[in-house]
Amino acid sequence: MKQRLATIGLMAGFLVMGGCAAKSKTSKPSPEPATPRAAEQPAAQQPAAPVWKWEVHDMNRPKPPVVTPGGFNGVAAPADAIVLFDGTDLSQWVGNDGKTARWALVDGAMMVNGTGGIRTREAFGDCQLHIEWATPEKVQGDGQGRGNSGVFLMERYEVQVLDSYENVTYADGQAAALYGQYPPMVNASRKPGEWQSYDIVFRRPRFNQDGSVREPARVTVFHNGVLVHHNVAFLGATTHKQRARYSPHPDKAPLSLQDHGDPVRFRNIWIRPLDLEEKD
Repeated sequence: MKQRLATIGLMAGFLVMGGCAAKSKTSKPSPEPATPRAAEQPAAQQPAAPVWKWEVHDMNRPKPPVVTPGGFNGVAAPADAIVLFDGTDLSQWVGNDGKTARWALVDGAMMVNGTGGIRTREAFGDCQLHIEWATPEKVQGDGQGRGNSGVFLMERYEVQVLDSYENVTYADGQAAALYGQYPPMVNASRKPGEWQSYDIVFRRPRFNQDGSVREPARVTVFHNGVLVHHNVAFLGATTHKQRARYSPHPDKAPLSLQDHGDPVRFRNIWIRPLDLEEKD
């Protein structure tokens, strides 16, 4: 336990702020729109675009090297965290249609069951998030058709969930990718059926009064305890096969989880609202 706390302490030091694809080989229904809220607002004046070397979902983009993570240890929620799911009920969640969340409860986890994505009742901006997930133990499909889901910060900015253990797909769509934007630095995936974790620190975007982007959203992600993104700027709200763009939105929005048709499980979800406004 002391070693685990030391690891979390080290991770917190690094965390100072300074995909959802349509399946290619499946007969299941198409997933819900990746960014239902972002589409409601006009496009904002965008940050300076980087020079693109790779196309979105470019199969020629180098795949991250594989790193075998250490043994799995769940992280208990700290005292100031909001527990979003403790294995007992879905009271903190609603369906993306605003109705009761209908995901299945199975052995202390909630499981995608084809009833649509879900989102939190409460809205969040800057935050620290811990979430554990597992793809099906029985492997079916390949590429994006294998254990696909997603964690959407503010319903817009996705960290991809996918079975990426010995499963080839485009680099910006594998597990822990900022979907359609940046691959993780390494592939720290566990085997199908094994529990995995994301520890995320997210800094929401800042918009000017005219709706232009003052500061882009930024994120640091640990996948199974391994750093895979460090203070990376999102290029905009998540999209599929298009360059991401920003649209102005409120300072807080729900966390959402995607139903992509695969029975992915989630458990031990907690969040710490933060204020990461830069101080003088």
